[in-house]
Amino acid sequence: MTTDVTDTEVGTIRSGFLGGGFMAQVHSRAARAAGADTAMLASSSPERARIAAGELGIDRAAMIDEILDGDVDVVHICTPNATHAALALRAIEAGKNVVCEKPLATTFADARRLADAAAARGVVAAVPFVYRYHPMVREARAIVAAGEIGALLTVDCGYLQDWMLRPDDNDWRATSTEGGPSRAFADIGSHLCDLLEFVAGERIVRLTSRTRRVYESRDGQPVANEDAVAIIVELASGALGTLLISQMAAGRKNALTLELHGTDASVRFDQERPEELWVGEREGNRTLFRDPTTAHPGVARFSRVPVGHSQGYQDAFNGFVADVYAAIGGETPDGLPTFEDGARAAQLTEAVLRAAAEERWVDVDASARS
Repeated sequence: MTTDVTDTEVGTIRSGFLGGGFMAQVHSRAARAAGADTAMLASSSPERARIAAGELGIDRAAMIDEILDGDVDVVHICTPNATHAALALRAIEAGKNVVCEKPLATTFADARRLADAAAARGVVAAVPFVYRYHPMVREARAIVAAGEIGALLTVDCGYLQDWMLRPDDNDWRATSTEGGPSRAFADIGSHLCDLLEFVAGERIVRLTSRTRRVYESRDGQPVANEDAVAIIVELASGALGTLLISQMAAGRKNALTLELHGTDASVRFDQERPEELWVGEREGNRTLFRDPTTAHPGVARFSRVPVGHSQGYQDAFNGFVADVYAAIGGETPDGLPTFEDGARAAQLTEAVLRAAAEERWVDVDASARS
């Protein structure tokens, strides 16, 4: 059974939030849009929690233990990367449903453990790979699934940002203690690979990669992970692809692009132009625009506003959280990214880092569970 994200109402769900930064803003807006009671927020200190709760319109500031041991129905984890695994496991063991920011964990073993724990406890556990919730991503997926591009041949995609361009640009994500062993790939490359496998309907089975760390220190602090990654992938069908991921591409703010080439046609999605989907054919090219009346079956539900009124990132996030809450209510929304997908991203992260360190091709076992 699928759920119409535009009609979902979950007024009885009580949501708790760990973390008070940018992602907590996005999560809490989405929870409120889904009709939830945004009950509690904990942050790095009681004072920070009080300020963030007030700014975000959350009922009250709390301590982490109050949220994990209290009466909330779902915990949104929006804290630094290295804290995710321990907090998510505590929430699962307490019987809470969980939405955990990516990376789900900084090792595949920990991510796999979390996915298994969530399944064993029977809770809804989701990771916000929210680009799945752009209507034109779903349209691209439907086009590929319908065989309209033919057999997949090659893939050309990338995810480029510039927020770490200068040597004095710094963030906790660049540290080993909070950010983990990977930054550019774990932070944004994971989104790209999730989108590639989701739209293509098949998995990466082999890859080789190169990473680059441009500055050894930023603003006086040592850098522990990569600024950019170049990857060549082979998919299950034999299709080949190139992926470029960088947080130092001047002028690119959030340039996630995905282009699939088949024997009959190509499709291209550009996250900075989310209302469009380019379709290339031998006889000519065309651009499809978001329109529920002409979309493939199952795609219309992702259109949250009338045609001609642009949808964007927060709309996609709202759709994701609405589907999470629908799943808590017992429904099975199509394409909801779960902890299984979070574990897959952690598996790919380790494969990318290993391929770069050992300068070789690495096989990625799509069925690996440890």
